[in-house]
Amino acid sequence: MITDIVVAHATHALFEYGGIALGVALYRRARQRSGLSALTASGSFALITGLLLGAAIGNKGVFAVERPDLIAAWWAGGPLVLGQSIVGGLLGGLLGIEAAKALTGQRASTGDLMVTPLIAGLVLGRVGCFLAGLHDDTYGLPTALPWGVDQGDGVPRHPSALYEIGFLVLLGTLLHRGQARWAAVPGLCFKLFLSAYLLWRLIGDSLKPVRVEYAGGLSGIQWVCLVALMAYAPLLARAWRRHPSALTA
Repeated sequence: MITDIVVAHATHALFEYGGIALGVALYRRARQRSGLSALTASGSFALITGLLLGAAIGNKGVFAVERPDLIAAWWAGGPLVLGQSIVGGLLGGLLGIEAAKALTGQRASTGDLMVTPLIAGLVLGRVGCFLAGLHDDTYGLPTALPWGVDQGDGVPRHPSALYEIGFLVLLGTLLHRGQARWAAVPGLCFKLFLSAYLLWRLIGDSLKPVRVEYAGGLSGIQWVCLVALMAYAPLLARAWRRHPSALTA
């Protein structure tokens, strides 16, 4: 049993860090193709620092919102267990990079080049989630649907990680095909990606067990997604109104 847990967590970590490495490599290549400065250049370094710090804080912070029971157990003298939150990493990274831009006086949009690397990294990471099965908190609720997957307890469950992979592949394809179109408004592609992903997690997480239930029966992640969508929607709408197709409609 202990061996199974160790193997599951090691497999998950392998794909998780592989996803991060893939995302970084794709982002560096995208910057080179766009003729942008290296990541170590002064302005870029400040942005990357803000991104990483914000993502790290958001990652752990939103996980604490999702699993306050684990924080309470630690406060009562138990072991500290801190997992990961993709939503927290994305939102924290966004806030971190925007803070760095404000401090350094940079105004140019930086998110569009990150879309494909983020999607590729998320897809690879979710493969690890699926392979980890019940040892990862992202497994789905029981289902009688024919594509239910037994992830180790003899119960067919929604393959929630595979659902997300399918969604990300579809989203990435649509955004890539419209790449030239979105380029008319810098930052629009990233806003479309983030909004779509937050909406997906708000809806898709209803197929996962809720460890700690908040108002309306939603999980902490779902409430974070809902609040973030409400805050981000005006920014997306403003960017969309600047698009030529919106102006001529």
